[in-house]
Amino acid sequence: MTNHDEAAGVRPLTPAWVGRHLETGERIVATEALHGGITAEMRRLTIATRDGGIRDLVLRSFVDPFRVAQAEDALSREAGALTLLAGTGVPAPGLVAVDPTATRCAYPSLLMTHLAGRTVLDDEGLETRLPLLARQLVAIHAVRPAERPRKYVTLTTADTVVVPRGADAAAWAAAVDIIRKPPPRYEGRFLHRDFQPGNVLFDRPLSPSADARITGVVDWAAASWGPADLDVAHCSTNLALLHGPAWGPRFAEAYEEAGGVLAATKSERLYWRVRDGLACSEEVRSVARPWREAGRTELTTRAVEERLDAYVTALMDAPA
Repeated sequence: MTNHDEAAGVRPLTPAWVGRHLETGERIVATEALHGGITAEMRRLTIATRDGGIRDLVLRSFVDPFRVAQAEDALSREAGALTLLAGTGVPAPGLVAVDPTATRCAYPSLLMTHLAGRTVLDDEGLETRLPLLARQLVAIHAVRPAERPRKYVTLTTADTVVVPRGADAAAWAAAVDIIRKPPPRYEGRFLHRDFQPGNVLFDRPLSPSADARITGVVDWAAASWGPADLDVAHCSTNLALLHGPAWGPRFAEAYEEAGGVLAATKSERLYWRVRDGLACSEEVRSVARPWREAGRTELTTRAVEERLDAYVTALMDAPA
């Protein structure tokens, strides 16, 4: 629900900071909480312009005490990524301002332009969206930054994997053994590092038969340098959990059909896909919650755990 008190919903001190980055004569006239984020609080700020019009900005703030400790790195990295992406053709938000250490804001925050569109998480129309997602990821990996971002973070270890209740113990043990090994050699690419349907905006007409169009890719806080396989694996895992295990491998195929290049051998590809699937085992609850909030109420934590088990098992059972 939109709150038309310009200070409501935005923490004390923050409106003044935002105001310093607006055009002369502009002011905040409404704020609205945006749902779906896991690590940060997101708000859309409606700005009245001096000519009587309105425009929107998005405020990303790290509020949770546990997340605040990660805020400086995440917001600095996101600000760097948004600056790097300006003019590349990748539909990312534009950076307006950033206060990663809460020097002027109540919480570490980043202010950016608002992109039109919405996330689409339902099963209907996925066949149409899949190649669009793949082509967009290929375009992201084609970006050649003058200065490389930091190396990717793996997010899991063999000792922190959480095996779902009732899972195929043998398959999971074999999968864990895979990530005990050193990672395969790879050719580095610019990575989004959290590319998945929840971070892609579509301008989709109401008719399910109409072509969808991607209008934005958001949440660049984990942007990094690493193997293309890792971004593909992450989106594959999310598609498998959202729509069923068979959609994970289909995304990898769509990525290659779109011109993307993956690791040369099946064992190398398996390493990255298994690593990302196992990483998800540690955060099933936090992954499933925003999906339910977005309307996928059937995706309980248990349902997502079962899909993850089926996906990891299928990866391990695939022909070598």
